[in-house]
Amino acid sequence: MNRDSTLFVQKKPPLLVVEDSNEDFEALQRFLLRSHLKIPIHRCVNGEQALAFLYRKGKYSDRQISPRPGLIVLDLNLPGTDGREVLRQIKQDDHLKTIPVVVFTTSDNPKDIDDCYQYGVNSYIVKPINFEQLKQYVQGLVDYWFEVTTLPDCLED
Repeated sequence: MNRDSTLFVQKKPPLLVVEDSNEDFEALQRFLLRSHLKIPIHRCVNGEQALAFLYRKGKYSDRQISPRPGLIVLDLNLPGTDGREVLRQIKQDDHLKTIPVVVFTTSDNPKDIDDCYQYGVNSYIVKPINFEQLKQYVQGLVDYWFEVTTLPDCLED
């Protein structure tokens, strides 16, 4: 079979969701699982866990458990190390800073928005309260980051 008639299926890079709210994560996961795209999803529930995942520390030392994500969806208001600090560390690290980060939070505080863009966030989305709007936002996020955008190569170095 020649290349022109072969169907190539592109594997989507993993998504890391850093979210402490089970309800918010489950809603996000439900929408992602309904998508026609098959995106591997990993979850961390606080900032310390997210940094351990990204730096492969402790229980995340195995690359199978903690693959390099193609995209990070990050809540700001996390217990312990908050999302602002996680974002700051990611964007100051030469190995991690090319991973796109989307802040997905309830905060519409102009200072939070400004600080996140100062740190280098790629997108800032305020979580809607309305379920239908949440569905629309998640679909837009998936469509943009996994279909429209070309993500950086997430292969290991």
